[in-house]
Amino acid sequence: MTFSLTSPAFATGAAIPRKYTCDGEDASPPLAWSGAPQGTRGFALVMDDPDAPGGTWDHWVLYGLRADAVALPEGAPAVPTLEGGVRQGKNSWGRVGYGGPCPPRGVHRYFFKLYALDVALDLAPGATKAQLLAAVRGHVLAEAELMGRYGR
Repeated sequence: MTFSLTSPAFATGAAIPRKYTCDGEDASPPLAWSGAPQGTRGFALVMDDPDAPGGTWDHWVLYGLRADAVALPEGAPAVPTLEGGVRQGKNSWGRVGYGGPCPPRGVHRYFFKLYALDVALDLAPGATKAQLLAAVRGHVLAEAELMGRYGR
């Protein structure tokens, strides 16, 4: 079984609905995954925009998801720690939690990357993407990716 990440809100490569952007409710989209490899002890998620004018823009950093997790519901609150001990890091706006697509112009690609880890991360809330990626280095069993587009 292949490790995969999907959303009931949009298909891979399709437009991300306005509801999940700064032009809408700025709610995080629902996500679901399957096929995590044997030995998975936790998950981490990063959402970023490589098409941002100043370089890759980080929209969401999330970690501490338990090994038995298979989904994230819509609308994660912008708090450091979610139900079940899931922790959120800082996005490129310097805020904890999800920040939806908000391109200055044109259509951008937004990548949701889910990492299956061989460890349960013990990283404090508020970490940056760089800190998260340093913490997971050498512990990624598999990566699943979902890409959506949004333009203004």
